[in-house]
Amino acid sequence: MNREMRRLQAKEEERAKKRRADASRPKKKKKDPELNLFQRSSKYLREVRQELRKVAWPSKEELGTYTVVVFGMTLALTLIVFGMDWAFNRLIVNIVLDAIT
Repeated sequence: MNREMRRLQAKEEERAKKRRADASRPKKKKKDPELNLFQRSSKYLREVRQELRKVAWPSKEELGTYTVVVFGMTLALTLIVFGMDWAFNRLIVNIVLDAIT
């Protein structure tokens, strides 16, 4: 490797170090000092509305399917927890009753 290539490589390494250092520093967000509370609030709501337009909303059929799945899983987990609670309750009651008698 000749001298010129070494110099180019050294410069490139320095640039890369600088880019990494700049990327690791958090950027400060500047507040709009000329905006009052009402203007900032309306700007925020406008941006929220713009972002919500970008959301890929499910169709009615998908929404119905998701709802049935959620209710089904909730019912199944409720029954499992209820069954375990009942079984442990019976077990403890029987252990306590056997210990008393």
